[in-house]
Amino acid sequence: MQYVYNQLSDNEKTIAVEDGENQRMNENALCLGLCDYLIVQARNNLWSNHRLHSACLRLPAPEYYANRPSYFGSIHIHLDHIVFVDWLYLERLTGEQYLPTNVGVELHSELAPLVEDQVTADKALIEYCEAATPETLVSKVSFNLLDGTHYTEAAWSLLAHLFTHQIHHRGQVHDMLSATSVAPPQLDEFFLSSDFQLREADLKVLNLPVE
Repeated sequence: MQYVYNQLSDNEKTIAVEDGENQRMNENALCLGLCDYLIVQARNNLWSNHRLHSACLRLPAPEYYANRPSYFGSIHIHLDHIVFVDWLYLERLTGEQYLPTNVGVELHSELAPLVEDQVTADKALIEYCEAATPETLVSKVSFNLLDGTHYTEAAWSLLAHLFTHQIHHRGQVHDMLSATSVAPPQLDEFFLSSDFQLREADLKVLNLPVE
């Protein structure tokens, strides 16, 4: 590359340098856009969990704990898994310890404390995303899986996976609610301005930006 650069005229060298600067500016702008996108995803996560939990709290206990044809078997176990993994990934991203050292197969046995813990985790995730810089998002995070396998990933990819994981398992709970006495809530009214009136009350309850 240096040989090619040296063969350029002074004017061509100037253009090449300017093109490089423009590319870096575009990459930086893209990363700032990623920061904003992750913040909105974290806020959407809090809002979606609020709607889903509000429906689940209306379920009779037998329906809530009932074994169903699903990945984990019951609505409760799916919700417990979501909050467990949220804290697990927050530990990996921040280096802090949030989960009990002696946690077993179940983090919560009842819905009310689970909901409270999920809200705390959701707000911690929002705070992390709001504080994240482009440098934070491209930084490498090293961690061990539960089976001990060691991995290193970029912080942004951990966040992207976490949001996908949340949506994946909320969808399973949403489907299971269809077979109960409580109708599943609408979970796709967060982003579009045309849906604003449908989410405005929730945003105020959750103290999220009303935009």
